[in-house]
Amino acid sequence: MKNVCRLLPVAIVALMASAAVAQDNDAPILQCRKAVWRAWFANDTKTLTELVPAEAIAISPSEDEWKNQSDIVREAAEFQAQGGKLIRLEFPLTRIQRYGDAAFVYSQFVLETETNGKRSIATGRATEVFVLRNGRWINPGWHTDAHK
Repeated sequence: MKNVCRLLPVAIVALMASAAVAQDNDAPILQCRKAVWRAWFANDTKTLTELVPAEAIAISPSEDEWKNQSDIVREAAEFQAQGGKLIRLEFPLTRIQRYGDAAFVYSQFVLETETNGKRSIATGRATEVFVLRNGRWINPGWHTDAHK
């Protein structure tokens, strides 16, 4: 029992150190997330098709149909065609769970958009999946909901 008690502080320090390393390694995932969101609002088809694979599944609030890559790209084009632009995008709370080459990102978001001179603010939650593929993080799926 004495050996276990002596090793416990060492184990706690080791766990804390590994958690700090994992947080440092989360930057590429968060950069991918930011790139996907911004690419959608900017109708950046090249970035969207690079970071959101063909087999993607996206679930949005108040929509019965789930989306795939082509739907996501089409809706980005429609948003811009309607004069839509992103004014503000924030993630006030984010938690990441990593499992090897997969990461689950849970966030609260605030976004402000403008369409034809009219601004609107939306808040909600997002659960996003990121996978390391060929040395690069991609975003093959997400589920968002809206705060009431």
